[in-house]
Amino acid sequence: MRWTTFLPWLTVTALAAALLLGGCGRGSSGTVRTRPGSSTNARVERVVDGDTVVVRIDGRRERVRYIGIDTPESVKPDTPVQCYAEAASHENDRLVGGRAVRLTFDREPRDVYGRLLAYVYRASDGLFVNRDLVRRGFARTLVRYPNIAHEREFAALRNSAQRRDVGLWGAC
Repeated sequence: MRWTTFLPWLTVTALAAALLLGGCGRGSSGTVRTRPGSSTNARVERVVDGDTVVVRIDGRRERVRYIGIDTPESVKPDTPVQCYAEAASHENDRLVGGRAVRLTFDREPRDVYGRLLAYVYRASDGLFVNRDLVRRGFARTLVRYPNIAHEREFAALRNSAQRRDVGLWGAC
């Protein structure tokens, strides 16, 4: 038999393997599919600090790090609690603790610690949490290429908060 006889079988097998590994919106390990610009719904189970939450997505727990922002450290090992860290953590909890959220993804889906990287929107009213924390001075900006979809917007909001001495800019 010639190899061309097996070509249709190989094509079907390759397609089946791709579907199994791609998993209809889920990765082979059961992780969330995070194509740039895609989003998924989740429920916040726990607020870790001002820029990190633990969510439940389709019955699976994920740690989510907010893209484009950085709040003062409150739980980082071997690091003292920084100025305004507790305020940022409490505000994040007030905004999303126990609530339904929509996570939107940029180009790089995870950081070096395996955390899901996302822009976080409150499901009830669409509040863009990352933006709100910067605008009100609970967070600084953090540029990590290639996740830069809101870089300019966040920089303008940070500059405004600094000029007005809002939040951490007036307290620290």
